[in-house]
Amino acid sequence: MTQPLRIALAGLGTVGGGVVKLLETNRALIERRAGRPITVTAISARDRTRDRGVDLSPFEWVDDATTLAARDDVDVVVELIGGADGPALTLARSTLANGKAFVTANKAMIAHHGVELAEAAEKADAALKYEAAVAGGIPVIKGLREGAAANEIGHVYGILNGTCNYILTKMESEGLDFADVLAEAQALGYAEADPSFDIDGVDAAHKLSILASLAFGTTLDFDAVAISGIRHVIAADIAEAASLGFRVRLVGLAEANESGLFQRVHACLVPVSHPLAHVAGSLNAVVAEGNFVGRLFFEGRGAGEGPTASAVVADLIDIARGEYGPAFAMPVTSLARLAPAKAGERSGRAYLRFTVADRPGVLAEITAAMRDAGVSIESLIQRGAAADGGVLLVMVTHDCPESAVIDALDRLKGSASILGQPMLMHILDI
Repeated sequence: MTQPLRIALAGLGTVGGGVVKLLETNRALIERRAGRPITVTAISARDRTRDRGVDLSPFEWVDDATTLAARDDVDVVVELIGGADGPALTLARSTLANGKAFVTANKAMIAHHGVELAEAAEKADAALKYEAAVAGGIPVIKGLREGAAANEIGHVYGILNGTCNYILTKMESEGLDFADVLAEAQALGYAEADPSFDIDGVDAAHKLSILASLAFGTTLDFDAVAISGIRHVIAADIAEAASLGFRVRLVGLAEANESGLFQRVHACLVPVSHPLAHVAGSLNAVVAEGNFVGRLFFEGRGAGEGPTASAVVADLIDIARGEYGPAFAMPVTSLARLAPAKAGERSGRAYLRFTVADRPGVLAEITAAMRDAGVSIESLIQRGAAADGGVLLVMVTHDCPESAVIDALDRLKGSASILGQPMLMHILDI
């Protein structure tokens, strides 16, 4: 009989329990596809007493997850602990140092330490796999690393956080404000008690930096991602966007060109004709534009027990077959180091929302600032009273340098006519 692939599982939360269930439920099919059995030999988690809805009695329990890497009865360590550093990183380093394969769903660790870990994997001739780290069950890592390997990718972008997409589409369908939908999402378990990583764009930025490295053959540069979230999107933004033929989505966008590597996560207006505008609820979607293959569109469930466990086990099947290569599609020494591209050099249309004092001359003041900064206005809408007592003013610019829009907003800083912080959202024109 062919020797089984023996795995150790560190972390038994929602995803860890899902991996055990999937391996058991689809055992025969997985063995046929992998060419040999995949078996769990050891497990580790913080709480032995918690009921995870799956029988863990056949597996040896280890209190210190970092010791799993040195076990003789383990071929692959699966890390589902989480966190960019700490025990997860210690386990990753020791696993690869021991020449064993390592599978993770940890996007923060890959975003911050992926190059180091890829170097260690190459040195040990061991697999480093992380399909589950980006977009859950959507096979976008494999799609970029293998399916689109012959293509030069012009852009990679998408909806990379299900919590934000759920909130925005709920605001869209029911006309609710951000705070109300966030509270509901937390009650339903779609959002964490502290949702900052999701709603402020950090989670999506981790994933974007990984996609950018794969798409463009560049070294990871999470620190260069410009990040803003959806915390300041209001119901009026959703409504005004709809009236203009757009939907608001949190989009991560990356491109590499002669100016350098551009990476940004931000709320933006997506034309209703674009596929991303129709990605609803907690779904994720990724778009890659290849010079020969054209547009590739990946959509599916980006989180949760089943989708993420599916991605983890897919990596295990690859390892069982002996199918793995460089973690970022090419050796680390071949990854290009590009300087961050300046956002101000980009051109495009922008959506601007102001709450202004209800008095004569305000509109003239704002349009003068736009004129002086070289920003041409495509459309302008003025509504009645806003929530804080002012008047809502919304405009869409013509195509212009992003630096010009920022200049116009800087000219209006400190103006007694502007109540609160203006809202700027770029328009997706890809």
